[in-house]
Amino acid sequence: MKLLVIGGGAAGFFCAVNAARLAPSLEVILVEKSSKLLSKVRVSGGGRCNLTHACFDISEMSKRYPRGSNFVKKSFHRFFTTDTIEWFRERGVESKQEEEGRMFPVTDSSQSIIDCLLREANKYRIEILMNREVKALHKSENLWKIEFGNGSEMEADFVCIACGGFPKSSMFEWITNTGHSIEEPVPSLFTFNMPGNPITSLMGVAVNDAIVKVSGTKLQERGPVLITHWGLSGPAILKLSAWGARDLKDHNYDFKITINWIPEYHEKSVREKLLEIKETNRLQFIQTRNYFGLPQRLWQYFCNRSEISEQLKWADLPSAKLNRLSKILCADEMQVNGKTTFKEEFVTAGGIKLSEVNVQTMESKLHSGLFFAGEILDVDGITGGYNFQHAWTSGYIAAESIAERVV
Repeated sequence: MKLLVIGGGAAGFFCAVNAARLAPSLEVILVEKSSKLLSKVRVSGGGRCNLTHACFDISEMSKRYPRGSNFVKKSFHRFFTTDTIEWFRERGVESKQEEEGRMFPVTDSSQSIIDCLLREANKYRIEILMNREVKALHKSENLWKIEFGNGSEMEADFVCIACGGFPKSSMFEWITNTGHSIEEPVPSLFTFNMPGNPITSLMGVAVNDAIVKVSGTKLQERGPVLITHWGLSGPAILKLSAWGARDLKDHNYDFKITINWIPEYHEKSVREKLLEIKETNRLQFIQTRNYFGLPQRLWQYFCNRSEISEQLKWADLPSAKLNRLSKILCADEMQVNGKTTFKEEFVTAGGIKLSEVNVQTMESKLHSGLFFAGEILDVDGITGGYNFQHAWTSGYIAAESIAERVV
């Protein structure tokens, strides 16, 4: 019997190597439309591969998925974070936990994960075909016929589609032609563009803890914020983009945000704090030192926006400028106009409708022998290893389900 896995990413490889291991008589072929394998694994986490998240409670973990939370809440009972860590550990790849629960290989190199998966593929004699784009799928009696862009064809008993997300609905056509339907794809995990905003002159400055709200919505996230040459990035922004993926697209990525740069204060309490500082540090230059743990360049920038010069001392700070500074610190309003996505780490919200997939097997409810894994499904998580965990989980469940059917 033969399994064809479509997609050479995390979910595709995990399905292929586990199916081959669990069913030694199964012939496994993996096809990848590009000339690169495991490209997202390679660049994830700045080249270190954030392979999962150190959350060991299924209910809590599932809350980190803006779309598909109920789906993963069920699938995680079959293969969870603990299983991922153990699977790689058994194959010589130890992992470690870092801040915010992110998990990386102890080598700090994604190559460790890539080498592990390639070793498994070689061990179980998986045939890998590159530059093979699938153009059509047809069910003929008990076999699937697969047509490729180069004109070649192949037949298989089982097909697992694990080709990642697509940015345009039209790119799903070869799948929707089988009768499956999709949720419209929209970008997720993107950064905010703020063209012309002078804060971009502080590119590289990071604040470890801030609250970012999208004005006029309930969208709010707390966490690190990074200033870039095009606007704002960092975990808080990326999480906000994930939860607001559809709303922000509906606004054509043109919206306002409010930032509290010092979340332990609100506008009233920070004004009181500034008055206290003014009283006890009367002869000190305001720009020289900040009392809120902010990066010094950012503090000076806030002072300049409040028209507080380098020569102004606390004793001479007018109420109007103090009020302006307190508002900037706790309720800084900014206009966002556009987004930036990174091609290699691009994540889509949307994909195959989950109502058409059996969560216990990852098999299509419309066609026997057709399986799905990874981002092609309408499941996406926030930043922090969640999307990889869904890839490992769905890939493993599909593999196990296929292996049980091999005769």
